[in-house]
Amino acid sequence: MTQPNSFVLTDTTQSTYVDTFQLTSNDRPGLSSTPWSIRKRRLHGGLSDGVDLVDVSVGSLEVSICPTRGMGIWRGKLAGEPLGWNSPVQGPVHPAFIQRDELGGIGWLAGFDEWIVRCGLNNNGAPATDRLLDNTGAEQTMSLPLHGRIANIPAHHVRIELRTEPAPSINVIGVVDEAMLFFPQLRLETRIEFPLGAPKFVIHDRVTNLRSQPAEIELLYHTNFGTPLLEEGSRFLAPIERLAPINAHSQKGLDRWKEDPAPIPGVIEECFVMKLLADPNDRRSLAMLHNRSRDKACLLRFSLDQLPWFTLWKNPAALSDGYVTGLEPGTDLPNAKPFERASGRVVKLAPGAHYDIDLSVEVTDNARQVADWEKEISLKQSISPPKIETGLPADLTPG
Repeated sequence: MTQPNSFVLTDTTQSTYVDTFQLTSNDRPGLSSTPWSIRKRRLHGGLSDGVDLVDVSVGSLEVSICPTRGMGIWRGKLAGEPLGWNSPVQGPVHPAFIQRDELGGIGWLAGFDEWIVRCGLNNNGAPATDRLLDNTGAEQTMSLPLHGRIANIPAHHVRIELRTEPAPSINVIGVVDEAMLFFPQLRLETRIEFPLGAPKFVIHDRVTNLRSQPAEIELLYHTNFGTPLLEEGSRFLAPIERLAPINAHSQKGLDRWKEDPAPIPGVIEECFVMKLLADPNDRRSLAMLHNRSRDKACLLRFSLDQLPWFTLWKNPAALSDGYVTGLEPGTDLPNAKPFERASGRVVKLAPGAHYDIDLSVEVTDNARQVADWEKEISLKQSISPPKIETGLPADLTPG
């Protein structure tokens, strides 16, 4: 009898919910010589009560996906070493405990401890107010909280697929709807693909406008790193076309934007926005963070046609306060949505239209691989030298 290759864990339309699930390479010895496993579990107690996690292990790479929090990537490990960061938030936090409008619209931070979290879909930047039509057709001023809603919406469909074409892989698939009557109705369909045999995964996202009217979307992939990858002397590398500080405070850090310091108690975060260079043939670019000794790194690969903007977020605070650096490719920059709209960076979707994104996440603990990635970035940078702007350009930041 042919063994199934698709396993539904959650489907609210069919009243399907699987509390626990496990599948390993011992169950499918013919799929790959690389050892792998998939486990689904539910957490109990505290702010994590009711949170679902899907743990995927492929060789030396371990990743925990959180369907309860918008299919974000909660944690990762490579050969037992943590990938991600140590947030002061002890999560994963169930969305039921998040008040997005708290403290002037920054309540999102009360659940922020993921390695990779999506910011969006309707908005992804700083808290703001926007002029929108209400259910009577009248224009009203409404709040847009920090980084949007998608990270605090549970998936209503989750399944596992084992694929053999074009190469053996484990795929975790989820569907999350960010929708409200009379307002934007957006659907995120994600497939997180784990090739069997490589320490990497690819996030394949599709955002669809379900409404019969045009919609706007903003989407940013907040990819966060703490110790041990982040340390004094860690370095960010990317082929840069143009870079600028996002505010006056960040201007003070321009002389050290590439490198990270040791933790500094009481420090204020810095942020740098940029346009990257890409291969002119395929429009693909990349960005990397490596440790001081250049034998550990994480590399992001993406298309500038899909994610044309990039943000580097640095918060070298005390370890207890959230020592972290974020690499953030996005459809736009994390400014307030009205500013991004006026700057022409907000994506518009026709009724029924969709927007696709493919983000590859590669990790290594091999010095030779780090050196190869450095050479690849250097080759792209050779197209032209970076333009580092010391001011606050009016088209990139409201100042």
